Amino acid sequence: MEIKEIMNQVADFFNQHVAPLHKITSVEMNEQEGWKVIAEVIEEKEYMKKYAKDEMLGTYEVLLNNEKEVVSFSRRDVRYRSAIGQEM
Repeated sequence: MEIKEIMNQVADFFNQHVAPLHKITSVEMNEQEGWKVIAEVIEEKEYMKKYAKDEMLGTYEVLLNNEKEVVSFSRRDVRYRSAIGQEM
């Protein structure tokens, strides 16, 4: 299943290079450019625990090429985990 492969690639990339993935909220295919994935990551978990603050969620846009390789990612938003998020 192709979407599952894409999700696994993004999870592996984030676990190795950014932070453990919290969840993937969107996977979209563009036949000419590849894939766009929206993912959420818990930001600075240890800092938040130390100061008894609500966890922060970072929302990232991740682009994969047609070979299912991550070619870019950028954080689009940061919010408290308890806040109601809005889709981009």
